[in-house]
Amino acid sequence: MELITRTLLLGLALSLTNAAPAHQDEPAPEDGDAALPDRCEGIEFDAITLDESGKNPFFFKEGHLWNGFYGPAKPSTMFFKELDEHHHLGHVDAAFRMHNPAKQDAHDHIFLFLDDHVFSYYNHTLETGYPKTIQEDFPGVPTHLDAAVECPQGECITDSVLFFKGQDVYVYDIVTKTVKTKTWPHLPLCTSAFRWAEHYYCFHGHNFTRFNPVSGEVSGTYPKDARNYFMKCENFGGFIKKRILEIHFGGFFVRYIQSCVFPAGHGGDHKAPKCSEVKLDAITTDDRGRIYLFTGLNYMRVDNRRNGLHAFPITRGWKEVTNGVDAVFSYTNKMYLIKDDQVYIYKTDAHYVLIEGYPKSLREELGIEGTVDAAFLCPNEHTVHILQGHMIRDVDLTATPRVINREIPLPLPDIDAGLCGPDGIKVFKGSQYYLYESPMILATSRIAPVPRNITSGMIGCED
Repeated sequence: MELITRTLLLGLALSLTNAAPAHQDEPAPEDGDAALPDRCEGIEFDAITLDESGKNPFFFKEGHLWNGFYGPAKPSTMFFKELDEHHHLGHVDAAFRMHNPAKQDAHDHIFLFLDDHVFSYYNHTLETGYPKTIQEDFPGVPTHLDAAVECPQGECITDSVLFFKGQDVYVYDIVTKTVKTKTWPHLPLCTSAFRWAEHYYCFHGHNFTRFNPVSGEVSGTYPKDARNYFMKCENFGGFIKKRILEIHFGGFFVRYIQSCVFPAGHGGDHKAPKCSEVKLDAITTDDRGRIYLFTGLNYMRVDNRRNGLHAFPITRGWKEVTNGVDAVFSYTNKMYLIKDDQVYIYKTDAHYVLIEGYPKSLREELGIEGTVDAAFLCPNEHTVHILQGHMIRDVDLTATPRVINREIPLPLPDIDAGLCGPDGIKVFKGSQYYLYESPMILATSRIAPVPRNITSGMIGCED
């Protein structure tokens, strides 16, 4: 459980950004061939996709591409040599990476679209039988596309690919191979599209606009200049700070590379907090296994670190919750967010949707009076444990109406956050946490276990 918690909390001190991922530091590129395109001049990309590992993007422009967020352009044929052999077009219309373990014949393949053909690459090698016509692989999808992006189930209704052509979006269901067409006139014409850290971006010119992949809705102030977020350019964006964190415990050795991005002009310089000043508000795991950590007005998903760890405003995921949270727990495909004496309940569909009629009062929903310090629900159980001051109050979520069915004094008052997992319960109080084997031991212990300090190796704070 200690490993789980250290993993959960790693990177909490990353600065809040609206789009940019955090990446390993690299030296600034040297002056290269003047004939090569320079993305820092404000160019329009033809296509963007993640590489097969899912860690670094390819940015395509005519016959060149950039592999990652740094460095000069290189010929596309250095990575996809058959493009020139089969098609002398010198460009890519659209691209996406298929990440779908259930579809092993295409899992982690990169698909490139040129006019009416599609190329499938795996391990930088063109698959046998390709190129094919788009209709052979993606029936119902038009030719001469503008952009494409994968949208997995949980972010879209089903495992899908969004294909853009003009203001029409063709939603291709990967399993059924059917297409639904939508028109999003409020979205700019996308020349490329990109999914990063569960967020979706339409690139147009040298700008981008973040959108909801189900509705096309645009929230926030857009467009934004991509040079401030998705590439390292002089006089744009920010600088990258990297450090290597080495953790030793329980006979295991874990080595993390943590990168933090500090964008200039978007909130000013950021300094990681001291570990002694860290305070968590809530941690929870939803029924899809997505693990979220909340602090202040921000949240972070921490179960999938392939694209790095990134903090976002809580309102981006749960737009009605505008002033942070006191406690969060998940139950039967719903997430309960508690703030003051109000409970917000969201369906864990493709995106979190507030159930009609909410928020409701704590008293009406859970039979609880007052405010809540923390809450947690153990896997496969139906009792939520509500921590308030010196008391732990248990509520059976299967009962109607819901009422408190047990109250026990807490050995540790004023807990900030709690997380229950297979190996026990972590309760957080200020810059320390305590490990208990079960809710019963937490409730009945009269002597607290030895507190453990939150360290830089856990969340990137300053020791």
